[in-house]
Amino acid sequence: MAYDEGLAQRIRESLGNAPSIGEKKMFGGLCFTLNGHMMVGIVKESLMARVGEAAAFEALSRPGARPMDFTGKPMKGYLFVDPVGITEDHDLEAWIALAKNFVASLPAKNGAVAKPASRAAKAPAAKQPAAKVVDHRGTIGLRNHCVTKENKVNGPSS
Repeated sequence: MAYDEGLAQRIRESLGNAPSIGEKKMFGGLCFTLNGHMMVGIVKESLMARVGEAAAFEALSRPGARPMDFTGKPMKGYLFVDPVGITEDHDLEAWIALAKNFVASLPAKNGAVAKPASRAAKAPAAKQPAAKVVDHRGTIGLRNHCVTKENKVNGPSS
């Protein structure tokens, strides 16, 4: 079991069946979305909550809360909550409400209505055109390579 199924069921019951709520398996766990944005999820037995940078500092003082460091580098605005912080339903619902308030403030993604993972169609994903992203150094990211303003290819970008 990659994630706590009991916790997943508690989250489903708390969120209800609103069409703006989605459910996806990702990162070896389960993620619940609101309007296409990650909101809460489960990694092993811990809750992942997207609370935003402004609320994260205060939220870290709650029992079981710690920075989300899934890749070894903390992700801003995301927290893990260990089981000790979500044993009671009212504690879990408080975390879900905090995440929901933040994510609801974000603009909805195009085509954001998602189906629950258990009912989602297994259609192949359509290819998306390569997106150009310019960072603070003037580097343009294209697929797996970076091109600088001088048009030099620097190899795979991360």
